[in-house]
Amino acid sequence: MSAPSARRLRSTARAMLPFPEPESWLDVGTYDARFPATAKEVFPYTAFDGLDVTPRVEWARWAERVEEAYVGLLTDPQVTTRLRARYDVLSMLHYLPRTPDPRAELRAALTVLRPGGHLLLEAPDPRCAFAALLGKRWLPRALRLRLVPLDDLRTELESQGCTVLVTDRRAAHLPRDLSAALSLALPRTLPPWVTTPLVAAAKALDHALAPLLSLTPFSNSYRLIARLEPSAP
Repeated sequence: MSAPSARRLRSTARAMLPFPEPESWLDVGTYDARFPATAKEVFPYTAFDGLDVTPRVEWARWAERVEEAYVGLLTDPQVTTRLRARYDVLSMLHYLPRTPDPRAELRAALTVLRPGGHLLLEAPDPRCAFAALLGKRWLPRALRLRLVPLDDLRTELESQGCTVLVTDRRAAHLPRDLSAALSLALPRTLPPWVTTPLVAAAKALDHALAPLLSLTPFSNSYRLIARLEPSAP
């Protein structure tokens, strides 16, 4: 999967503008903290921290993309205890399917949010039309098994004392499916001078069709914003 553009990251950050300006924000699965670095343009007075399973996040701290860097999973008791009730916003962008236990990560996320804090989450939609048509070509099997449908995620969050404020498939759509399917379908024996133009054309078509597909069941991702209520258990 190609990295999201700066324009796309700014759009994700702006989704939080209708809510109170956060003092502290943790981006989980941040890697080199491209999202916090971009989100600072929208929230210049917010302190951004990052967590990732790779030490790349420590480089991000050195590069001043985040103020604090944590290496590991959010479900690590040492991490959860250290960060309990610390953040006004916690973001997880296409992170949950890459974890061993997405629901456990979700519960840990609510632990480090302050009461009244917000969870910003984007994830692939396993019930989109592309998933049905492309099957195994849509995502690797290991990731598909850990995808959480939007309705299931909403139910899980509400059971944990959250109010779901926003669900959005249009803005969350990623222009990638045609090019990804073509890359997997092309024989590996073909030379790059044949495959590269074909994949480039498919990528261009992905982007050209994105405004239309995002309005249809072919939208391949969703965005959810939820508030942890002060009375949550």
